[in-house]
Amino acid sequence: MSLDDHGVGPAEVDSVKNRDTVKPNPKRNNRHRSRNRKQHSKPRGDGSTGNDHQIPASHSNPNIPPNRAKRGVYSAIDLGTNNCRLLVAKPTYNGFRVIDAFSRIVRLGEGLATSKQLSSGAMDRTVEALKICADKIDRRNVTCMRHVATEACRVATNSDEFLERIHKETGLRLDIISPGEEARLAVMGCQSLIANGNKHALVFDIGGGSTELIWVKVLANQRTEIQGWTSIPWGVVNLTEKFSQGQASISKDTYQAMVQEVTKHLIPFERRYRISNVVKNQKVQFLGTSGTVTTLASLHLNLPRYIRDKVDGAWMQAPDIELLSKQVAMMSHEERSEQPCIGSERADLVVAGCTILNAILGMWNVPSLRVADRGIREGILRGLMQMERPPLRAKPRRYRKRRRQNNHVQWVE
Repeated sequence: MSLDDHGVGPAEVDSVKNRDTVKPNPKRNNRHRSRNRKQHSKPRGDGSTGNDHQIPASHSNPNIPPNRAKRGVYSAIDLGTNNCRLLVAKPTYNGFRVIDAFSRIVRLGEGLATSKQLSSGAMDRTVEALKICADKIDRRNVTCMRHVATEACRVATNSDEFLERIHKETGLRLDIISPGEEARLAVMGCQSLIANGNKHALVFDIGGGSTELIWVKVLANQRTEIQGWTSIPWGVVNLTEKFSQGQASISKDTYQAMVQEVTKHLIPFERRYRISNVVKNQKVQFLGTSGTVTTLASLHLNLPRYIRDKVDGAWMQAPDIELLSKQVAMMSHEERSEQPCIGSERADLVVAGCTILNAILGMWNVPSLRVADRGIREGILRGLMQMERPPLRAKPRRYRKRRRQNNHVQWVE
């Protein structure tokens, strides 16, 4: 699967629920066309806020002319087991500029491992967070959006009812995507951080209810192709619930047991793709995208608070990661809470993230790791912006065909 050959993604790898498409308004598009001509007269405007950040488009589809006028405002929501995240962005000449963002820990998957259902408290917290997202989307006049839900909603038996409640109370429609689509979007969102000279990359995303690992082949011109992926059933939420047993701190034996539990799920992936053999040739880059990885990077850099520009793209050596992970794990809950880059909301979950990270490092004797503060949301935005919108004078039949292909993308009048 070559990531540069797909826009939003093939239907066969996207398990979608509650899909909705609205026909675009040509008059509004004409207004965006004239406005964006002014915006693109320079490579980047100077109207950025503290939350803005520029994402390069090294993944860009070569079939789309670079001088094509890009219009509209785009939004992407990633609703995971632990977090609810939003990005709102506008296209630029060589990528996009984030104009608004939101992230909140909602713990949607709390108790899911035992009950198999989303709890009322978790759903209430999530709906409140999504109301804030909906307000930002409305105020930013978003014209194209894709909003997805991952592991917690895939597993829960009451996810359909929950998605209907979200639509009723917020107006937002979320699609439940497959693990394969989740992996593809994660790679698409952070592949520009794969350094030149690498033949392969192992991208991993430690989530709340699962961890995705993607084995990527690096092609010419830094294009990428997914050769394989796996989703293991452990993330920071369910692994914490299974092993902590309500205790704020864990013993060294428990820590090692958590590492071993994750490791046994990595073995089949190693046996299938023989990643260790490729690692020996030193042509593999490991790229981690998750709250655990970015948190450890901020601690490693001794930041007084989380600073994205310093964390995103940073490199860490494996011995430093292992030492720091064990130090964090041996801290008391209060000590972790007092760390400005951890805080009380992550104090109990970061330990499980460290065990997952240590299992990955140990499985493949990873020499170093690059940190990515980007992932699914950025992948969604890039996919949307690579899409060619139907010509304004296109024949109805041609438009209907494209509408069926992209019926999990919402165009707003």
